[in-house]
Amino acid sequence: MAWNEPGGNGDGNNHDPWSGDKRGGNRGGGDQGPPDLDEALRKLQDRLNGIFGKTGGGGGGGGGTSGSGFVWVLLAVVVIGWAAMGFYTVDQQERGVVLRLGKYYETVNPGLQWNPPLIDEVTKVNTTRVRTHDHRALMLTEDENIVDIDMTVQYLVTDPKAYRLNVRDPENSLAHAAESALRQVVGSSEMHSLLTEGREALAIAVQQRLQNYMQTYSTGLNISKINVKNAQAPTQVQDAFDDVIKAREDEQRVKNEAEAYANGIVPEARGEAQRMLEEANAYREEVTARAEGETKRFLALLGEYQKAPEVTRERLYLDTMQSVFEKNPKVLVDVQGGNNMMYLPLDKLMQNSTERREAARGGQRLDEQSMRDLTDRVVDELRQRQSTTTRREGR
Repeated sequence: MAWNEPGGNGDGNNHDPWSGDKRGGNRGGGDQGPPDLDEALRKLQDRLNGIFGKTGGGGGGGGGTSGSGFVWVLLAVVVIGWAAMGFYTVDQQERGVVLRLGKYYETVNPGLQWNPPLIDEVTKVNTTRVRTHDHRALMLTEDENIVDIDMTVQYLVTDPKAYRLNVRDPENSLAHAAESALRQVVGSSEMHSLLTEGREALAIAVQQRLQNYMQTYSTGLNISKINVKNAQAPTQVQDAFDDVIKAREDEQRVKNEAEAYANGIVPEARGEAQRMLEEANAYREEVTARAEGETKRFLALLGEYQKAPEVTRERLYLDTMQSVFEKNPKVLVDVQGGNNMMYLPLDKLMQNSTERREAARGGQRLDEQSMRDLTDRVVDELRQRQSTTTRREGR
């Protein structure tokens, strides 16, 4: 007999052969079919209603109430999860650029922030980190030489909105602008200045031009510093340029040495000239003062001479003879009664005595005994010469 045919057990109900009879049907040995999905859903709703304090009633009305409660709970969970996804934190070094439905809305500061997810898009931009861009290229100078420039650009993000929205790729724009500014400055400079003392001026000029480009493009970038790490000739001719640079350095060194020598000689010569002028002025003052003093002394002596001519004349004679003979080591003695002048070689005597004194006493003054010996020798010499003169006169 078919499973859906009437009859069978005499109650007039159709039975599902895959599910057991709740009232004792399917006598063949219990529930062996798959579970009922409606019954499983109903049990899950009953449990959720029990959790939220609701009780399910029998019949169709109770099932509808339980289904609507479950929907509201599920909706609340989704809303809470959606709201929780909107919280985020902006670090102290960052700023947040908020786009609402693709349009700029605001720029948020550091701290805990909230924006509705799936509606607002937040991009965090670091505004304190110093970023670097390295650039190296061969450039043509004003004097038609080729130079190899290695440069580093350091920059900051100062306007997060312009950095995020105005330019699609700010770093790429910076790279192209840096190369353009560098070629412009190098093309208007000579090679020897770039290879020697012109690197600092090159960096300043490139920084100013590049900053103008960034402001024109509205990239929100600020160029903090540019370092020209290396500026040299191409590798193929580097040795020749090294020799040229060395020769220029030697030339500068020689010039510096010459200037240092001149700076040392000129002040010395000026000082010597000033000293000679001061000595000449002092000599002039001395001669003038001495002449004036001699004049006053002569006038004073003239007055005394007019009062006593003989005495003054004798005094002048004695003073003059004293000034003449006091510096002469030779002594002339007038022998009484004769016409000859006797000469005493006191200089020789003093020299011999001085030699003996230095040999005996080591440079000390003559003692009393030495003076006596010298006096005795002088007296003996005078006596001998006097006796010789007397004998000659007697003949």
